[in-house]
Amino acid sequence: MRSLLFVVLVLFQLGYAQDEKYFDSPFGMGGGFTPGWFIPNFDAVNNNLASFGTSELSNSGFFATGGSGFVYIGFIPNLRVGGMGIGGSTTQTGVKDGYKREVVYSSGFGGLTVEYTLPFVRDFGISVGAIIGGGGTTIEIYRNKGTFNWNDIWNEAGNSLNNTGNISRKLHNYYFMFAPTLNIDIPVYRIFAFRVGAGYSLTFNKNWTVDNDNDLFNVPSDLSSNQFFIQTGIFVGFFSY
Repeated sequence: MRSLLFVVLVLFQLGYAQDEKYFDSPFGMGGGFTPGWFIPNFDAVNNNLASFGTSELSNSGFFATGGSGFVYIGFIPNLRVGGMGIGGSTTQTGVKDGYKREVVYSSGFGGLTVEYTLPFVRDFGISVGAIIGGGGTTIEIYRNKGTFNWNDIWNEAGNSLNNTGNISRKLHNYYFMFAPTLNIDIPVYRIFAFRVGAGYSLTFNKNWTVDNDNDLFNVPSDLSSNQFFIQTGIFVGFFSY
């Protein structure tokens, strides 16, 4: 009980000492939930969706979720390192010629974060840095009609001709990435922090595969996993700026 009271008193003191500076440079560590928003270039996909039978994917992007964390390393003032991972997807469906059509675009990445917090800003942190890691983009294409049962699926797969007209394809692009970032972290009572930031992922593999890692040729030159992203966050830890 005494230990619990001690912890409560410490947190209470931190919460009402926002103007007191504990360190000459930003210090702290924390982690938490990181929702975000991805804005890829859908042009190469959207150019085919009208004839396929669905609406276009929205150029405004789609919601993504993940997690991240960081720690100031101390022996290099204002420098913090950490890690994060985030991903999401967007879908369009339609019906054409009696077939249900669906396209699913998924994207996600993760890696090491390295950031420098600007020393001339106090009370909250403005950090510039980068994410170094990898990720992947998947485009799923489906055309289906009728009902399905176990035997029909195996008969369909075993026939040299697909008499049902059902198809499914998964296109993949796996890559290494480097993403410059800018983040603003606002501490609340020293033990919580809110984040808003943005970045742009630069990817380093233009090769695509289909289904079980078969090479995909004649990929449009503008089909890229590069994308602008917005990240937010709710962190728990200790934060002093």
